[in-house]
Amino acid sequence: MAAMNLRAAEDESAKKEIHIPAEIDWEMLDKSKFFFLGAALFSGVSATLYPVVVLKTRQQVAQSQQHSCIKTAFSIVRHEGFRALYRGFGTSLMGTVPARALYMAALEITKSNVGSATVRLGFSDSSAAAIANAVAGLSAAMAAQLVWTPIDVVSQRLMVQGGVNPNAKFPKASTSCKYVNGYDAFRKIMHTDGPRGLYRGFGISILTYAPSNAVWWASYSVAQRMVWNGVGRYCSKTDENGVNTFRPDSKAIMAVQGASAAMAGGMSALITMPMDTVKTRLQVLDGDDNGRRGPTIGQTVRNLVKEGGWMACYRGLGPRWASMSISATTMITTYEFLKRLSTKNQEVLT
Repeated sequence: MAAMNLRAAEDESAKKEIHIPAEIDWEMLDKSKFFFLGAALFSGVSATLYPVVVLKTRQQVAQSQQHSCIKTAFSIVRHEGFRALYRGFGTSLMGTVPARALYMAALEITKSNVGSATVRLGFSDSSAAAIANAVAGLSAAMAAQLVWTPIDVVSQRLMVQGGVNPNAKFPKASTSCKYVNGYDAFRKIMHTDGPRGLYRGFGISILTYAPSNAVWWASYSVAQRMVWNGVGRYCSKTDENGVNTFRPDSKAIMAVQGASAAMAGGMSALITMPMDTVKTRLQVLDGDDNGRRGPTIGQTVRNLVKEGGWMACYRGLGPRWASMSISATTMITTYEFLKRLSTKNQEVLT
């Protein structure tokens, strides 16, 4: 009976055809169009999500009573003005373009090469895709941090610097230095801490983002296949040959990619939150207040636990969860759309 049921299931699955969109690899892309359009698209995405990043950063470095994300936002706008939600954005944007370009190049080159190698080693298509995505995410994050860490240090210093009413419920940021703009912050950090100050938290940034990206891209690959199988099961139609066929349109493709990205992004946020909190604390504390070398990772963790117990490591989880889920959904749909726009031969997409 079991053998008959298995055979019946195989016969049933053989009559189903789910036409998942083909993967666009590095060799298929028009590189100039890919990087030019990517810079424009991702700059717009960064501008949209930047206020959430500011809220997350403020909550992570606050050293007193915590307030909700909404109260924090209202307090910032009331005491510092709406522009405070975009403090440091110019500096961040300057780093986003080269960091994203480096990230995308490393991601696509690694994914293409590792994917081909794993298939030759005998892995199934789904396993090869998951492995290639994980390795590509790992290498892309490590490459991008070479550019992004100094930009992150400067922009975060601008995000949390003073200007908050000391009588307000929103706690004052931990940095005491005043910066006029990104260049002024860069100059003062170099004067106080030297070049090492711009790479403060680089090690933990790698420990935070590299595994997170590996998990995210692997999870995204697996989630996307699972969602496609589920959608195909309920949305397929029987053709004249009696085969259940599902050919998704562009809206269905974007919906599946967005849902898969949100699932992967939310899980990555939860897993990496404590490391991100420690990283942010390390990057915004002043060298002149905490010694020229700044605090160590161990000291930062002990201070966090002393302030609010182990749950203090999850300060800003709400904004970060929302930011990563929304960002992942927006970024991946934008990224996949970018790849389709940048394909040399558009006929391969039909």
